[in-house]
Amino acid sequence: MIHVLVVENDSIFNHGVAATLKQEGYAFWQAFSIATAETYLRKRQFDLILLGIDFPDGNGFDFCQTIRKHSSVPIIFLSDRSSAMDEAAALLIGGDDYLKKPCNPLILKARINVALRRQNDRKNMQSFCIDDFLFDFESMEFRKNGQEIVLSKTEQKLLKILISHQGMILPRNKLVDKIWMGGAEYVDGNALSVTVNRLRNKLEDHAGKPQYIHTVYGVGYLWENRPCS
Repeated sequence: MIHVLVVENDSIFNHGVAATLKQEGYAFWQAFSIATAETYLRKRQFDLILLGIDFPDGNGFDFCQTIRKHSSVPIIFLSDRSSAMDEAAALLIGGDDYLKKPCNPLILKARINVALRRQNDRKNMQSFCIDDFLFDFESMEFRKNGQEIVLSKTEQKLLKILISHQGMILPRNKLVDKIWMGGAEYVDGNALSVTVNRLRNKLEDHAGKPQYIHTVYGVGYLWENRPCS
């Protein structure tokens, strides 16, 4: 079930939004102040936050920035402010969408569905289950047969690039550009080979006969699940 937190000082509008969520079958919690919203967030995780701007005990912009320090939960601003500057500010500080009040329930439903779909797409790109592996790049949890694998930041970057392009040959120079940001941090000409070997040693049953991370001599590397030769 989808869990939604409604943070809105206008009680009539808050209840109206809650009625729309109830029609859609979402579980929802209503907060009429920033303090109440903070209490809810300490107790549970939400799939979406609908956030007003003006509150007696704070404002939605500051609250959004606080949330973004530890969470990527979708945030849709609900505001009666009509200036482009307010809308731009809301998006720049981490808001996913900005709806002006009063908003049509059909539009609200559509925007909620879009935000949830985008978040689901992001999660799918952050988490991979391959054979006996679990790679979760958002939580930085990596496991093989349930056992934790500790990866360095560089190894994580390489792994994500490889498995995001399964079956594709990735040239060495492209990997270097992606991992070391255009070569700005790249100092050792052998760094990529060293990183590949370290990653193989941590993931492969037999690093000398890799099943997943394959070398295409003279070109680069690819991730492909195929039997060892």
